[in-house]
Amino acid sequence: MSAPGRVIHADNLSVLPTLADGSFTIVYLDPPFNTGRQQVRASSKSVRSETGPITGFKGQRYERIRGDLLRYDDRFDDYWGFLEPRLVEAWRLLADDGTLYLHLDYREAHYAKVLLDALFGRESFLNEIIWAYDYGARTKKRWPTKHDTILVYVKNPTGYHFDSTAVDREPYMAPGLVTPEKAELGKLPTDVWWHTIVSPTGREKTGYPTQKPEGILRRIIQASSREGDWVLDFFAGSGTTGAVAAALGRRFVLVDQNPEAIAVMKARFDGIPGIEFEVPGVEVASPASSVAAPSIAERSIARGVSREDPVESTVRAL
Repeated sequence: MSAPGRVIHADNLSVLPTLADGSFTIVYLDPPFNTGRQQVRASSKSVRSETGPITGFKGQRYERIRGDLLRYDDRFDDYWGFLEPRLVEAWRLLADDGTLYLHLDYREAHYAKVLLDALFGRESFLNEIIWAYDYGARTKKRWPTKHDTILVYVKNPTGYHFDSTAVDREPYMAPGLVTPEKAELGKLPTDVWWHTIVSPTGREKTGYPTQKPEGILRRIIQASSREGDWVLDFFAGSGTTGAVAAALGRRFVLVDQNPEAIAVMKARFDGIPGIEFEVPGVEVASPASSVAAPSIAERSIARGVSREDPVESTVRAL
């Protein structure tokens, strides 16, 4: 089974405004995790002060202030200044029954929750999914970090699509405690997903860093979309979202500006009919019907009014 799809080689922020409102049933995003921020997570710093209680080199006096917190916020603004307009576009592009899956790690997930609460409304928060894995080095200075966080938000909390019967079930940990019929059927996954990373020697391996397993995307796409629906991933990377969407009969749009990612996806999708690769020009004009997405501040003020407006679930721009 295969489905038509588009892979666009471009900066996603230039492409997203050209796509029509309410086009996608799923938006899955696996953005950069901002892993370089650990070294600036101090909460105070020393500054020179005539009356400071700390004596340093050559008798200089210092005091400790919470200056690094401000610098931390500056770095936070840099990262979220990058991500925020893209999340606003994701909200605009979701169909009324659509779902956003935002895949992050512990560094940014908590800030993302606050941001998405303002954008979607707290009532639209559906789940915090923990993807737990057990692979790689283990620090002995703290609890080893072996999980990612996937925040799940719906466009309409009273009308979103979620089909638990379509999801592959998993075995019971203690099958002897349930009936043979239940043991054979398996159980519905919870919000903690135990799944290995992509094996370095497995068939899924593309060589692209941060590649996500097909099993994670399969569960997402099975639950939150139907055959023929459109799926969007504008941090496409190795193309796992598109590969799984095509296998499940969904249509997709993938966007990535990294030429290495595009090369990996070309090899991965070789032989799958209906996949188009595009390199738009530098200037990407928005169609006349496109309406600028509201800012998060505007959404948080006028959320109730905005949500009453119906959105369409077709990809008019495709």
